[in-house]
Amino acid sequence: MGTEPRTKMTPKAKLTEEIAVSNLLGEGIQWRHEDQSLWWTDILAQKLYRYDLDGANVRTWDMPEPLGSFAFTSDPDVIVAAFASGFAMFGLRTCSTSWISRPTFLPGEGRFNDGRADRQGRFWSGTMMADPEGIDPAVGRLFRLDLDGQVSVHETNINISNGLCWSPDSSNLYFADSLKGEIYRYAFDAKSGNCRQRTVFAEAPTGGSPDGAAVDAYGNLWSAQWGLGEIHVYTKEGELTGAITVPASQPTCVAFGGDNMDMLFVSSAKDGLSDIELAKQPSAGNVFVYKTNTKGMPENRFMGSMAVLQEE
Repeated sequence: MGTEPRTKMTPKAKLTEEIAVSNLLGEGIQWRHEDQSLWWTDILAQKLYRYDLDGANVRTWDMPEPLGSFAFTSDPDVIVAAFASGFAMFGLRTCSTSWISRPTFLPGEGRFNDGRADRQGRFWSGTMMADPEGIDPAVGRLFRLDLDGQVSVHETNINISNGLCWSPDSSNLYFADSLKGEIYRYAFDAKSGNCRQRTVFAEAPTGGSPDGAAVDAYGNLWSAQWGLGEIHVYTKEGELTGAITVPASQPTCVAFGGDNMDMLFVSSAKDGLSDIELAKQPSAGNVFVYKTNTKGMPENRFMGSMAVLQEE
């Protein structure tokens, strides 16, 4: 299967497995094809998760800070992390943290949140406001971590950074502000890593907020809709072609994987739900596995040089 666009499809997905982890704020889910493993973070519990599909085994690591997002590296025992306060490498065997950069936050800027590596090996992550539903101006920013360890800012005035992903040919970057309910599309220069010409790609319906997202091999964008219990699927032109229902009202992120890259993995959260709401949705906070009628793309790696890092 190639990555060329095809005729608009109606998304289909069948729930095949539910991983009962009851996360407070499960996020950043990713598939590592080499060892057929699924990874995600529970931000509020400060834990990193790994799940092996074959053995149905769950393993966790305690994090030094809330882990907003991460990416795999060329070393299977090291990830690049956007912790609450900044960028670092985390050694899975040694549980050691090597800090790269802790940017000075703006007044009202809270912590790092959603992030992902681009196909050129850079790592991106955005921040969110300390009180995103308050009256203060939006001060969240989108950061880029380059291969040499340099950090730069590429978007400002964000409430809650989310939904980072790229079109199959890397000509477009997608990024969402969850509180505004908007998904943006940028023209992306893959060589320089710069983005420009922001347009509103899609808007969430009433009651929903766009959270984590992924693009399939045909350029369709699959967006977790916090509050709606759905995954919305958009064509590359931004047309909504359908929705997948999730057995939890707060799906947080999606990723493609499996042997044929036709499985969809969805993380979720139970944080903020009342006892009555939790009783109605006992699956809240779990991870859901679907078989779909499309295929995804392999997860990108952070390709930064270890030589630029200094272990704490």
